[in-house]
Order: sequence, then structure tokens, then C-alpha cells
Amino acid sequence: MNVLVVGGAGYIGSHMVKMLLGERQHVITLDNLSGGYRDAVLGGEFVEGSLADRGLLHSLFALRRIDAVMHFASFIQVGESMREPALYYQNNLANSLNLLDAMRSHGCNRLIFSSTAAIFGEPDYVPIDEAHPQLPINPYGVSKWMVERILRDYDSAYGLKSVCLRYFNACGADPEGLLGERHVPETHLIPLVLQAASGRVDAIRIFGDDYPTPDGTCVRDYVHVEDLCSAHWLALNALQKSSRSAAFNLGNGQGYSVRQVIDTAHEVTGRPIEVIVEPRRSGDPARLVADARHAVDRLNWKPQHADLQTIIEHAWQWEQKMVRIAASPA
Repeated sequence: MNVLVVGGAGYIGSHMVKMLLGERQHVITLDNLSGGYRDAVLGGEFVEGSLADRGLLHSLFALRRIDAVMHFASFIQVGESMREPALYYQNNLANSLNLLDAMRSHGCNRLIFSSTAAIFGEPDYVPIDEAHPQLPINPYGVSKWMVERILRDYDSAYGLKSVCLRYFNACGADPEGLLGERHVPETHLIPLVLQAASGRVDAIRIFGDDYPTPDGTCVRDYVHVEDLCSAHWLALNALQKSSRSAAFNLGNGQGYSVRQVIDTAHEVTGRPIEVIVEPRRSGDPARLVADARHAVDRLNWKPQHADLQTIIEHAWQWEQKMVRIAASPA
């Protein structure tokens, strides 16, 4: 297949490109490098550009026979979305419409969409299954929910088939050490904890230690980036076979607390990790855990790196590489 990976220079997208190349697919990466890195694209064809450029999109589809699209090109910071909602509605929503209309104009009718558990908002129950009410509470979650709603309408009206994959907490790094997280600023817990272990930051902050959980800190469902990518590959193959749109929650079905993450990182690294406890943040639920049985049953998805220690070992390997790069002469 000719697969267009939009946002393929970013964290999850770059791992996806690597996996697709390993599956001997022809990969075209489109990325404006606003949050990604050219050196993270390990092969295939690279096009620098934005989904905001409608002319570029139509040229891209006109000149190449694209069989399917994987869409990772979204802004992902909840706090930023609260401060600057216009950025999120423009990039995550309006630019996605540009992509869908280019696909429709050129007869490309298969899309795998990178969605999020943020579409559910405050959980009514956990673990969260696909039937859970969708009531997002921030512009980031709303923008993703709106794209999912549009995809249902595009399926009904135009026959554009899609699979929406709702991540819980993406984490980990390429086991071979070639890829990992390089967000600026970094907001994800595991890389921040490891940066505290390596000395790149002074301490890790815990926002609230009085939640109704076993140790008082928030519990989250961490899913390895390699397992997320395997779900995308399985979803694409399922979409080819069935031509039926679907949506799946992706998680390991178990949660780890902030304290458990910090303690495991200490065990893996053997380094002291300074912890600062601060007040709760508004909108942080006590527990967010996925019910991923639908993906297991329908896609035959079997996470291979569900163990927290393995996740942190892979992320630590990447963090050590980042420290070496930072220390090397320019």
C-alpha cells in the first residue's frame, strides 16, 4: 500500500512510519515540523508541509496513488487548549477537514485517526468502554470529538471509511533506541520523571496526593507507543477487509499511580528522583483506565509491552540518548 502518514515526524507518527516500513509498505510522510523532527522519519518519502495548505494536499493526492491515510497531526496539550482554543480548532478541526476533502476529491477512502480518551471527559465509571458518554471538558477533547463526529457523517454521505483509535496515556520508546519522545515543552509524566532522574530537570511535581486512590495520587492507563502502532496497523488491515468504520479505546486495562511510576523509574534508573507535591489541578480525574476488550476482540490486538517496568526501561534508554546528545559538542 501507499500510506500517507500525516504528522509522521512526531512522537507516535515516527514510530508508525518505522513500523510501516518494517511491513514493507510505501510510506509518504507529511509534516510541517512544528512539533516533529526530520531525523525521526527513518525512511520512505518525506514532504514538508501543513494540512492548512489545501493546494499542497490536492497536489499530493493527485501525483501519488494514496491508498490510505494515518492522521497524527494534532496539537495535544490540554492546558494550552484552554488558553488558546483557536489554535486547536484551527489545527485539529479545520485542518482535518482540509485533509478529508482532499481525500474525498481524489478517491482515497480509508483513514486511521489518532483520537484520545479526552473525548469522554470526566468518567462516569472505569474502566471506560466505547459506550461511555462522550462529554469532553476542554477544547483539545472537543476538537477530537468533533472530528470523530464528522467522520461518521463523511462515512454516511461519502463512503469515507475510518477507524478512530482513542489513546489513553501514550508512553515508552522504540525498543531499539532509535525513537522516543521529544516534546517541547514536555508534559507527559514518564519522560518528565526520567528527566528528573537524569538531571535534565530538578524535580518531578505531583499535582495532588489526596485522591481516593491507594496512595493518594492519580491513576492512569499507560500504553506503549509500539502497541499503539500495532493497533493502527491492525486497524488498517481490518478496514481493508471489512470496509466498515469503527472506534476503539486503546489501553492496557490497568492503571498505575503517579507514585508507582516514580518508584518504578527509581528502580530502573537507580537514580534519586526529587518529588515536589503541589495542589490538585482542576479537571484531573482520580482514575482513567481503558476497557480495551473491543480492540482485543475485533482487531486481535495484543499489547506486547504492558508491563510498567518495560515501558520505563525503553523510555530510559531514549532519555540517556538525549542526555548524550545534549552533552556532545555542537
